[in-house]
Amino acid sequence: MLHLTFLFENGEEFAGGGVGWPIRQLLPDISGRARSKLEKDIHDLAVTTGERVRISHVVNVIKLHVQNISQLAPVHHVLALWDGRGTVAAMSHDPLFLEALAERVGTPFWIYDASVLRKRIGQVKALTSPPKVQARFAMKACPATPVLKEMLKEDIWIDSVSGNEVLRALHAGYPQGKDPAKICFTADVFRDNAMEVVMNNDILPNVGSPNMIQQLADAGYQGPMSVRFNPGFGHGHVNACDTGGPSSKHGVWFEEAQAIAEKAKAVGLDVVMIHAHIGSGPQFQELHENLSRLANDFAAIVPVFPELTSVSLGGGIPHDYRDPNAEFPLEMLRDLFAKAQQELSAAAGREIHIEIEPGRFYVAPSATLVARVHDVKATQTNEKGEGATFCMIDAGFVDLLRPAMYGSYHHIEVVGKVDQPTEPIVIAGPLCESGDVFTRDDAELLEPRDLPRPVPGDLVTLHDGGAYCYAMASNYNSLGRAPQLWLGEDGTVTLMSRRETIEDILDLETEEPLSV
Repeated sequence: MLHLTFLFENGEEFAGGGVGWPIRQLLPDISGRARSKLEKDIHDLAVTTGERVRISHVVNVIKLHVQNISQLAPVHHVLALWDGRGTVAAMSHDPLFLEALAERVGTPFWIYDASVLRKRIGQVKALTSPPKVQARFAMKACPATPVLKEMLKEDIWIDSVSGNEVLRALHAGYPQGKDPAKICFTADVFRDNAMEVVMNNDILPNVGSPNMIQQLADAGYQGPMSVRFNPGFGHGHVNACDTGGPSSKHGVWFEEAQAIAEKAKAVGLDVVMIHAHIGSGPQFQELHENLSRLANDFAAIVPVFPELTSVSLGGGIPHDYRDPNAEFPLEMLRDLFAKAQQELSAAAGREIHIEIEPGRFYVAPSATLVARVHDVKATQTNEKGEGATFCMIDAGFVDLLRPAMYGSYHHIEVVGKVDQPTEPIVIAGPLCESGDVFTRDDAELLEPRDLPRPVPGDLVTLHDGGAYCYAMASNYNSLGRAPQLWLGEDGTVTLMSRRETIEDILDLETEEPLSV
């Protein structure tokens, strides 16, 4: 009897299993001649690989024996993964699992991993553990209800940027009110229903333009408010996303603090919080230095606001898209926040609370976009430029805009083709738009990836898509938004949102006459 070692995609190994072990995990009900044939095929595979067998290769063998994907085991069996400690854990990118989901909901689709999200929430909770330090979630990054409920469960408060985001937070279970203000509304403009939602739901407004103070007063608002300042410095993940400095539209210029205090006082509004966001730059040390500088600058203007109770240092904790397993020394931020709380309290002469509001860091690694390869084609080198090999998939920038908009990097895999020879491949989408390419640099030039050669029918995964991806999806080319799935830690899968249809799109159109 062969004693095999099974190798998993995450680097874990399970030693000592026989050819029947993966069958019991993935096809527990198969029996008789079908089981014997499958065992022989896995045995032959093991012989050719020296008894060290990749689970992805076993999956490919099993797929040849499954005529209908519904014959597969329940999802928690399909996800079976030995973690080296005698227990079974979830592996969200198992090829057979993704194929089963694609069969059920079609492609492209999004899948969110609850365990990854909860780990990141735990990391933020740890760095806000000092007294009087509170974390919020910048929900614009990923406003899905299951994500908001995870935040609520861990007492992560909300930073919203529209009236509808406030309503989504309320729908997820967050309470109204300003004491404490578990929902904060931050904007530079009151658009659509924003003023009405703030007024009707007792929401703390955080204003980024001076005239918003008068607009609040004119609307009859009475209560505390917050002011967002532009500190004059900051760094986005790309230059187009800088959130502080002369080129940033966000916030009131820092040197206008005294004038803003007087403007609020003149209309009877108390400024109870001041806020700035310096962005999630690519370097952790830069973030640490900028946050320290921001805390020092805020200490200088705290005395201008006698009703102040809180200072928000914004978000900015980075996520490394090229190395998503990179660890940042978050304990340095915990110490920084504790020190800032003490120094700002001393500057104010009373207890001041510190708030932070990460967005990207919580959710970026939690979601993956899964697409199907439809064709592989090539252009030839000529006087205009170098030829390229294009892998055409059914996901486009209507699903994941960041590469087309910013030249952002997302790790890409051809599912089930581990350790195969690679070649430069351009991954492109279906849209009638030349910019619908996922492998491009920030100068908008093609940047082929070294990938195993895909063939039509393969699945491709685009990773780290939890932040500013589905949230920025669109209906360009009249395409419906892709469905979102939620993978629980117990292996269960829930449909978070269905695929949009043409009926959904047309429902917004009317022929209603307007009297002018």
